[in-house]
Amino acid sequence: MSEPIKHECGIALIRLRKPLSFYTEKYGSPTYGMKKLYILMEKQHNRGQDGAGVANIKLDIESGYKFFSRMRSVEPMAIKDIFEKISKKYRKALRDGGDLFYDSEWLKKNCEFTGEVWLGHLRYGTHGKNSIDKCHPMSRQNNWRSRNLVVAGNFNLTNVDELFNILVDIGQNPREKTDTVTVMEKIGHFLDEENQIIFNEYKDKYSNREITEIIEDQLDLQKVLQKACKDFDGGYAMAGLIGYGASFVARDPAGIRPAYYYADDEVVVVASEKPAIKTAFDVDYNQIKEIKPAHALIIDKYGNYSEKRFIESLPKKSCSFERIYFSRPSDPDIYQERRTLGSLLLPQVIKACNFDLKNTVFSYIPNSAETAFLGLMGGLEDYLIKKRKEVIIEGKPSVDSLDELLSFRLRVEKLVIKDAKLRTFITDDDHRDEMVSNVYDTTYEVIRKNKDTIVVIDDSIVRGTTLEKSILQTLNRLEPKKIVIVSSAPQIRYPDCYGIDMSRMMEFVAFRAALSLLEETGQEHIIDEVYDKCAASEGKDNAPNYVKEIYKPFPYEEISRKIGEIVRPKDMKCDLQVVYQTVGNLHKACPNHTGDWYFTGDYPTKGGNKVVNQSFINYMRGITVRAY
Repeated sequence: MSEPIKHECGIALIRLRKPLSFYTEKYGSPTYGMKKLYILMEKQHNRGQDGAGVANIKLDIESGYKFFSRMRSVEPMAIKDIFEKISKKYRKALRDGGDLFYDSEWLKKNCEFTGEVWLGHLRYGTHGKNSIDKCHPMSRQNNWRSRNLVVAGNFNLTNVDELFNILVDIGQNPREKTDTVTVMEKIGHFLDEENQIIFNEYKDKYSNREITEIIEDQLDLQKVLQKACKDFDGGYAMAGLIGYGASFVARDPAGIRPAYYYADDEVVVVASEKPAIKTAFDVDYNQIKEIKPAHALIIDKYGNYSEKRFIESLPKKSCSFERIYFSRPSDPDIYQERRTLGSLLLPQVIKACNFDLKNTVFSYIPNSAETAFLGLMGGLEDYLIKKRKEVIIEGKPSVDSLDELLSFRLRVEKLVIKDAKLRTFITDDDHRDEMVSNVYDTTYEVIRKNKDTIVVIDDSIVRGTTLEKSILQTLNRLEPKKIVIVSSAPQIRYPDCYGIDMSRMMEFVAFRAALSLLEETGQEHIIDEVYDKCAASEGKDNAPNYVKEIYKPFPYEEISRKIGEIVRPKDMKCDLQVVYQTVGNLHKACPNHTGDWYFTGDYPTKGGNKVVNQSFINYMRGITVRAY
């Protein structure tokens, strides 16, 4: 994406299923778990730019020794910062213990982060300050191991106010009204409750010490999650550790946020992306499984695991934006989907360049659009093969000679280059736009002035500001005949409320285009009517998405045309056209990931409609905070 938006968070969990001594003997070092978690987190680094955190729990360590360790960082290279500090602890233990370093019992007593259960988190905050206390994993500590809870996740909930009030009603006094604290305290409450139920059952039969062991054997995390999550509305993949070594990863009922796992005799591993598991453990992709929506992967203190339903399922609406932009294209399915997105743009692109491929130069905006670009090029190659067959085999007439026909090649150039060293932190507002316009550079002397059409593909266009102030101005210097900007994603019209920071309506260039068209066509009354409906629905749970009515009067292509006018720099002399992927083609390319609320406004949970209506209210009232 040429213009940055907030990313999603990422999770990584490792449960070593063998004693620590097994890994020390087999791999020559007790650092196996640490090293694997580091790889899992680095391979998901695209999901965390604001901070990172790691938690570790030791199994079966005697009282008096620390069984839980946690480290978080908001340094610019947070993952590196954390693991350098953990490695330093290992090196100190090696110096202090010598050969005892390889004795797992001694090591676990004398060195932090030497346990069998690991949880890592990569933070990309959707709101709030970038501070250490905002970083996951979050912990809820207690002297009873079975009441200790550590939580990290990739999620946003739409009904935090409602959940906060539930906590207050059951007697809690939460320190913050945030979804992270609410989730932790709600799960923690029912974890405490389940502990107490088991304790009460056995208190007259066994000693407290014996009951502690019984609790750790019998505590039902499925039941805890059933009670805690029944009121959650949102998208989530939540990971939790219990102090005695059990763990879980719970996925939302619509499967909005991703979670995958792999298990063998040595480990159980969970991550937000398949390629991270593939790289870290060198396994086949078909061995990596998706945690089913509405299910939790639950791992007990002995390392046994199973998927268990904890909430009623909704129709599966896995996020398609994951496939277009967030997840790494090294996943073979995602790679193919992005190529298909590019190839499906072929008819629109050929029409936009007036079928004149001789005088058209193709490029892409680095770097996430490269795979879709390859798909578009593949589609164009197939188109040329078809045309050659029509001339040579079917004898159709052609303006070109046979030699010209056979020797013709598509013109592909690297036209848009991002200057990674240029920073736009100048505080003088009058000169910031000038700096932004120079973030991108171009390759000169490859475009024939006033003759060539430039086609540049991006994976998605959200705000349009980078197009207007940087990319189009850069391409305009080449003086082409026409510029065609192509988005492999459909028009982003509606906010997200499930983990990506796109919650303010005026940030969407498609929304601004629709408003302009309503004003131009004398239909401003629709804006007021939508506001009245949204305002009347405040506080209601079952209202429809009224904001759809803003777009309803206009064909898809009309919105695209208006977007072209909005992003067009004032000094541009050549023609400009903006082409968007269609929603129908998106579903063809990503048939198993139909969550398309960004583009259609069809939210998978009732909280989504509530958020989009509130977002419109905020726009009309001049409120700039997010709508959830």
